[in-house]
Amino acid sequence: MLTITQALHDQIVAHARKDHPDEACGVVAGPAGTDRPERFIPMLNAARSPTFYEFDSTDLLKLYRDLDDRDEEPVVIYHSHTATEAYPSRTDISYANEPGAHYVLVSTADTDGAGPFQFRSFRIVDGEVTEEEVRLVQAY
Repeated sequence: MLTITQALHDQIVAHARKDHPDEACGVVAGPAGTDRPERFIPMLNAARSPTFYEFDSTDLLKLYRDLDDRDEEPVVIYHSHTATEAYPSRTDISYANEPGAHYVLVSTADTDGAGPFQFRSFRIVDGEVTEEEVRLVQAY
């Protein structure tokens, strides 16, 4: 289960809406070994595409150095889908290389009649996708 604050949830959704019609992407870091997302880090979609996201390689290198310096790890890796449901694509699955991370997808399309976005979390390990419950809290 992903436990995340309402404030972080809202920041992820706001980033997805702001970058629409392109896919948004980013990371929420947390103290290493805690599985607690704390620090919101929006990233630039270097692909600038409505159907694909890619972290800029220079930005990604800076991010991992910063995480290492702070003794943090990527707890949540998020991106948006602009025209499809919030479910990992084959490409998303093939690029999922952080087995301990929660992969959050936000859809900015109303694909299920439930409103203008979906917020879903998945574990992706060795190509295996497992959806998990998302629990919103006010604070940890």
